[in-house]
Amino acid sequence: MRQLPLDLRARRHATFDNFVAGANGEALARLRALAAPGCYEMIYLWGTPGSGRSHLLRATAAAASSAGRPVWEVGAAAGEAARGPVPGALVITDDVEALAADAQIELFRAINTAALAGLALLVAGAEPPAALCLREDLKSRLAAMLVFELKPLSDEDKARTLLEQARERGLPVERETVDYLLRHANRDLPSLLAVLERLDRASLALKRTASLALLREVLRESEDVTPRA
Repeated sequence: MRQLPLDLRARRHATFDNFVAGANGEALARLRALAAPGCYEMIYLWGTPGSGRSHLLRATAAAASSAGRPVWEVGAAAGEAARGPVPGALVITDDVEALAADAQIELFRAINTAALAGLALLVAGAEPPAALCLREDLKSRLAAMLVFELKPLSDEDKARTLLEQARERGLPVERETVDYLLRHANRDLPSLLAVLERLDRASLALKRTASLALLREVLRESEDVTPRA
């Protein structure tokens, strides 16, 4: 078995600046505003896995905390849930479709008291509100929010991001190699970036350039190859 070097580089934190917006510029702008104290909007994001929902929730939470705004997560520890969000807080819920019954009640109460307590809400799910398997009263509250569908990135957006990431790593990658990756790997950006990281590690371990040939070897050894007919 080949021994790969330890990855000592810090993992990138989710921020607004390292989110690839593509056609989602309006949603990104509204979330930047939502993180600031004094903004009390309620926003619902939905999109397929890999669309960046969780990235945006983490980025908004980080920006709010940096701005001095309390962040409260629905479904958090029991003690925190019992206290509830403090006035002015940003209430965040990811994967809303997976909320247990008691957490659905928490979220419903937070929405109902948002105006009185000065709360902002950011909720994300895999489907639009009407398609969620949740309490009907909660679904109606989510549908009344400002709803954004996160659009998938174009191939050109993905290619540009992969080339930029490779450059940041000091990894010389040709456009031909990136195009091959887009054709033969899972197409969501997190999966593509994971393959790029493995290519980087393999290049270091084997002392080989990050060539198309090496990428083919990395894909053969991984589970990221998209089955072809």
